[in-house]
Amino acid sequence: MYRVPAYFPHSHYLRLRISSAFKRSNVSRSARVSQPPLIAYPPFQLIIMAAEGVRGACNGCSCMYWRIGPEYHKRPREKNRNAFRRIVRQGPPPGLLAFDGERAVGWCQLTPRQDLSWLNRKRTLQAVDDAPVWSISCFYIRRGYRRKGVMSALIREALNAANRAKAPAVEAYPVDTKRPGSTSNVFTGTASAFKRLGFKTVALREPFRPVMRHSLKTR
Repeated sequence: MYRVPAYFPHSHYLRLRISSAFKRSNVSRSARVSQPPLIAYPPFQLIIMAAEGVRGACNGCSCMYWRIGPEYHKRPREKNRNAFRRIVRQGPPPGLLAFDGERAVGWCQLTPRQDLSWLNRKRTLQAVDDAPVWSISCFYIRRGYRRKGVMSALIREALNAANRAKAPAVEAYPVDTKRPGSTSNVFTGTASAFKRLGFKTVALREPFRPVMRHSLKTR
């Protein structure tokens, strides 16, 4: 069963609690409130840096790629971690964490698109219009929890959080893994997962990399 919390605008991150029963057929979408800790970075760090061995997950990015581009790869990983730590502490919450009990098992970056300046540096992902949309720009799911609905749960709660923040829509930049030549690097999510939750393609400048959007005006 999934337990989806309310959004705490003055806390440092959003918390999505997930029980150990990861059967899609038993998913419950009932909302429950769970008070999050004050500081998000430690459990995020557990996922991204400590969970995947010596090199760490996501190539040492610490969710800085869409903020500074390839520069993240040219500097020490500790600098990326410190930069993201500052973002977390300054607020507002830069994303959502999924937990199995007290164990952090998944992450999704959720921010206003304007906070991710590198998106407009990518021709395929440039802004479709001037709407102040929010963006789901990346995921990380802990090994052992992949293909068990964690990504979908994060997307669903990201829509709820953006809606409560009065965003007009949520955008995503997933990989369409069904297209020939698609990349296996799916840190931005998969198109099929977003499509199942009501996202529509609003731009397709590269065959396997759609810009997808979910309107929140009628939610």
